[in-house]
Amino acid sequence: MTKEEKTEEAASEATVAEEVMEEVEEVAELEALRQELEEAKTQATEYLDGWQRARAEFANYKKRNEQERQELFKLANTTLITRLLPIFDDFERAFQTLPSNLLSFTWIDGVALIYRRLQAILEGEGLTLMETEGQSFDPLLHEAVTYEESAEHQEGQIIGEVQKGYQLGDRVLRPALVRVAKGKPVSETGDGSQ
Repeated sequence: MTKEEKTEEAASEATVAEEVMEEVEEVAELEALRQELEEAKTQATEYLDGWQRARAEFANYKKRNEQERQELFKLANTTLITRLLPIFDDFERAFQTLPSNLLSFTWIDGVALIYRRLQAILEGEGLTLMETEGQSFDPLLHEAVTYEESAEHQEGQIIGEVQKGYQLGDRVLRPALVRVAKGKPVSETGDGSQ
């Protein structure tokens, strides 16, 4: 082999070596880019997960905040309505004891109109009157003022109402004050019970 051939062969080998090196560098660069892409994908997934969690937490916060606001509003309504109930009772007592000679005055009609408007407002807020007539005593709804013997009523049945009870939705706002029937005492000369 001549010098020229050796030089050409060496040049050819150098070119092949350079091409192989370039390919190795390209493969290494491609591998580095793939790794960067995977890291970027992983980071993007983490950011997406974090964003979705933050979004869900914010939605939950908004719901919780709205519920708390509604509960506060209900509590404020409950407090106000509870404070208005004695005035409502006073109106009812005043109309029950109104002398008949005053019924013809127009100002009485005006006071009655105020009472009916107050009643309509309270009912519009969800206030309902508890029914006690003929009902059985329920300690969750009623408060017993007296227990009385009664031949016309069964034991535990409400005889009469001392003060009206009210509910706001399902919640007892004020229990009804009631008189409750109790069983008759066993007589000493009864059916041989002694």
